[in-house]
Amino acid sequence: MQAVGMKAEAVASILADKQDCDVLIAAAWLHDVGYAPGLATTGFHPLDGARWLRHVRFDDRVAALVAHHSCAQLEADERGLRSDLDAEFDREQSAVADALWYVDMTTGPDGQDYEVTARLDEVRSRYGPDHIVTRFIDRAEPDIVAAVRRTEDRLKAAGNQPM
Repeated sequence: MQAVGMKAEAVASILADKQDCDVLIAAAWLHDVGYAPGLATTGFHPLDGARWLRHVRFDDRVAALVAHHSCAQLEADERGLRSDLDAEFDREQSAVADALWYVDMTTGPDGQDYEVTARLDEVRSRYGPDHIVTRFIDRAEPDIVAAVRRTEDRLKAAGNQPM
């Protein structure tokens, strides 16, 4: 989580609006909070984390970005939780959402930088071919890669190199 948060701090400058920068950074630092044992109720960390953020009255937009980070709606489908996710949290499609997916899906579990397709392969190898997460990644790959590429394009247009 720390590497994702720090990467968000570094790429937030591509967002013109200061509020968008702050929202991206907060969502990046908090995107995996739902893995915390005391917060896990469904076992689906985007939804568990977003529900906790809402419970503690954190910013609604941050909670929604956490709920839907990195194509979470497709994993929610796999887990039978899509209707809960969609009913409780709006899905934002924006440069901020893309940037959140970028910082998440180009950072490995030990904080190392990855090219997005290598990161997706890393996830698949960690979970194995029959795991629900692997099935989700297989379905989500085109959308995840597209969001990452859009962010890379924004970084290049701003004169920054993708990380």
